[in-house]
Amino acid sequence: MSINNRLSAPKGLFINRDKTVKFEFEGIEHEGFEGDTIASALIANDQWLMSRSFKYHRPRGPLTMAGQDANTLVQLPSEPNVLADRTPLSNQLKVQGQNYNGSLENDKDEKLGLAGRFMPVGFYYRSFYKPKGVWDKWEPFIRKKAGLGTADLTFDPIHKDTDQYYDKAYLFHDVAVIGAGPAGLAAALKAADAGASVLLVDENPILGGALSYHRFDVEGVKAATLRNKLVSRIEEHENVQILTNATCNGWFTDNYLPVIQGTRMYKVRAKQCVVASGAFEQHVVFRNNDVPGVVMSSAAMRLMSQYAIKPAQRAVVLTGNDDGYLCALELAENGVTVPMLIDMRAQADDLILIEAVKSKGIAIQNNATVYEAIPSSDKRHLAAVDVRGIVGKGAVAEGGVTIPCDMLCMSAGYMPVYQLLCQAGAKLSYDDMSSRFSLTNLVDGLHIAGSVNGVHELELVVKDGEYAASKALIALGLEDNNHNTATQVLCTKQTNFDWPIFKHPKGKDFVDFDEDLQAKDIVNATRLGYRDVQLVKRFSTVGMGPSQGRHSALPTARLVADATNRTVTETGVTTARPPFVPEKLANIAGRIFSPQKRTPMHKRHLELGAHMIPAGIWRRPAFYGDPKNRDKIIQQESQQVRNGVGMIDVSTLGGLEIRGTDAAEFMNRIYTFAFLKQPVGKTRYAVLTNEQGVVIDDGVSCRIADDHYYVTATTSGVDAVYREMTKWNAQWRLDVDITNVTSAFAAVNVAGPIARNVMNKVCNDVDFSNESFPYLAYREGTIEGIPVRLMRVGFVGELGYEIHMPALFGEFLWDLLMVAGEEFGMQPFGVETQRLLRLEKGHIIVSQDTDGMSHPGELSLDWAISRKKPFFVGRKSVDIVMARKQTRKLVGFKLPPSAIKPKEGHIVLENDRDPTCAITGNITSSEYSSTIGANIGMAFVGIDQQDVGNTFPIRVDNGAVVMAEVVKLPFYDANNDRQEV
Repeated sequence: MSINNRLSAPKGLFINRDKTVKFEFEGIEHEGFEGDTIASALIANDQWLMSRSFKYHRPRGPLTMAGQDANTLVQLPSEPNVLADRTPLSNQLKVQGQNYNGSLENDKDEKLGLAGRFMPVGFYYRSFYKPKGVWDKWEPFIRKKAGLGTADLTFDPIHKDTDQYYDKAYLFHDVAVIGAGPAGLAAALKAADAGASVLLVDENPILGGALSYHRFDVEGVKAATLRNKLVSRIEEHENVQILTNATCNGWFTDNYLPVIQGTRMYKVRAKQCVVASGAFEQHVVFRNNDVPGVVMSSAAMRLMSQYAIKPAQRAVVLTGNDDGYLCALELAENGVTVPMLIDMRAQADDLILIEAVKSKGIAIQNNATVYEAIPSSDKRHLAAVDVRGIVGKGAVAEGGVTIPCDMLCMSAGYMPVYQLLCQAGAKLSYDDMSSRFSLTNLVDGLHIAGSVNGVHELELVVKDGEYAASKALIALGLEDNNHNTATQVLCTKQTNFDWPIFKHPKGKDFVDFDEDLQAKDIVNATRLGYRDVQLVKRFSTVGMGPSQGRHSALPTARLVADATNRTVTETGVTTARPPFVPEKLANIAGRIFSPQKRTPMHKRHLELGAHMIPAGIWRRPAFYGDPKNRDKIIQQESQQVRNGVGMIDVSTLGGLEIRGTDAAEFMNRIYTFAFLKQPVGKTRYAVLTNEQGVVIDDGVSCRIADDHYYVTATTSGVDAVYREMTKWNAQWRLDVDITNVTSAFAAVNVAGPIARNVMNKVCNDVDFSNESFPYLAYREGTIEGIPVRLMRVGFVGELGYEIHMPALFGEFLWDLLMVAGEEFGMQPFGVETQRLLRLEKGHIIVSQDTDGMSHPGELSLDWAISRKKPFFVGRKSVDIVMARKQTRKLVGFKLPPSAIKPKEGHIVLENDRDPTCAITGNITSSEYSSTIGANIGMAFVGIDQQDVGNTFPIRVDNGAVVMAEVVKLPFYDANNDRQEV
């Protein structure tokens, strides 16, 4: 590690100088400090080249040192596309550059840059569409050349050494403040002081935002003084919860904020939200503006203040605002020679800054720009800049001066970090006369402060944070509007140069570093007819790379506006969508800590040795016994039901009460079957479709009286069904009351050939004979004085009775029934056994055997649709989709016991001869059945594979293919003889 590159304290806010960290980059060992990022440690070791560009394989180094660009994407052993300037250094970490052929230093594909004229904007759209099929031949080659890392297909989100895993947690606060810069800190303090519960979120390891690196005054003392004052108060405040190294990755309705911190995703609900997200510094467009050593001014200041790195020996500053002067002062005071400050303006706004810079021996060149960055002979780093006078909009003088330097710090201005706000519906506007941005149309409960609000003077930034907090407090009722001490802020500081784009005849003047897009590419896209900025984005791919337009959005809008004779206001910028930064699948799929519901019989299941599994938010017995013996136990339990009697806890079934004079009309409109004439004392299968004609739930409707229905729904679907019912009746205004009574009832199903014997022992006021209580009938009775609802149903394919009782008596009746069934050998069975039994009967489970596109015709549920009634929810869509040519069908299949058993989710192929053939479907249910003596299941297959007797291929584990036979459903008791005895 180059000791001369490290500055003395107090520089280095992020690092711990007492702990060194060894790591490798491209096979060479380096050292850094604890708190370094990969990029800062490499720069401290004079290694600026970190990756190669996407299209031309050009050398790339850090641009922002804040994870706002893709120039630092590197490869870790288990993860590609890692931002080196955001990823903390760890001991013995092995890092590789990305996107090169040969070596990082000597990339064989660097010559692709010479062929740029043959790869104009959108060349692949125009070059590979004919002859038909040619893209299939070119695609592997192009993807290989543009590959951005290697995924580890063995990645395990649970760390083997620390047992660290990905999960989710929930936070609820009065005020969420996004961004812990001066505005965010001031807002959080004001809200907390008023008694509000505050969550403060910042992506950096320490609080302070720009106060941790930016210079705000000639003396260079304001930032540190203010930061110490605000941070010390925040960290001591009992009303503030702080999340550092955390990113708010999106804004959703009612201030629902996903915040990612390491391996945890917080799901935050805030009554009020203050976004103090800051602004992205903007680059200047000129030839070779991507050479390592060309950085944002803020990147140079971050290197010095946060990592104590002297970033260069000779640095030139190119600016369009006064902040460039402050950067020049910071560089000079930290031992960097600054031969020239180039100001694209005629003069700085602050005359004191001019004198301060000159006092450091720094020459100032006004009305000038860098026209070209000149790389070193090996093209790996900046060697000099070509400085030209500005003679017009984007035009420079014929001749200029060349200044040797190893760093160029540039700042064309700032663009607000608008993404979260625009996700909330805010409108981003740009004033072409003043080159200033504004954000309007904010939703209630969302406020902005600081530079994202166009406020850039430090004192005013703090006041703006307090003003935003005041508005939030007024909305919360914690501050009186009439005595509000915070006032609205007006800032007139000019920070944006109006046209920092200087196209070069030789090109390589990059607008978008991610996609290697030059100024001419954007202009040429408009000449090809793509005048709308959204179409320019899709045709050129500008803003579609990892940095998502953080630096390309503004110059693109300017170029499109200029080329189409419009203003930037008229052109606008491309749409910002969540997530704000890439989020790992592990974050999305992490463990959910949600409330668990237990049935009244839960304790009994545990005593009986049940293996419990989640079913929605409920815990249910899968089977009773050691999970190591799962398959054997399930077969034993199923045979007990088939040959004797068993009992299962079905308390998790959804229960809905529909009461009122319009109850029958309501049921008739909601469900697909006919319910107006359903007899009292009868049950009926009920299928629910949505407006798109998709089956979303099913259950059993019991008509208790003319004006009273009791309807069951699926365990995981009942809440959605209840929502749908109340939503529709808000429109229909029928005379009905709809109540979700799921938790009010417990229920069991006693099933098997001798189930009637058990019921006769416990319930004396109901006649259980087949004549008096036939299949699909509903009765009411009492057991030991407890009122019960009885349904004769056949989900498992045997004589069976569902007993619904008040939840308070669930455990008592379970015990009573178990005692009554002892002489008949009755045993409990679990939900996985139930799934096998219903599979043998060919009964579907909605959401397992269906998906978000399944209509009744695909599921062979035509019989459950009334063709006589004029309307039910989804009727028109059902008719349309079922009249179309069908593409798939849910069928039953079987394989011999010796065959590999398919798993749910395995894919169905078009044929077994071509490994690249089309996928026609998937397995939805699969299990071995000792009753049938075969592996059985259900699967979606292609429409030409559906006929009984056909065989179809299934790709199972390890790529093997098995052939399954389509069979007629049900597999068991086709005539329902066993259910109707």
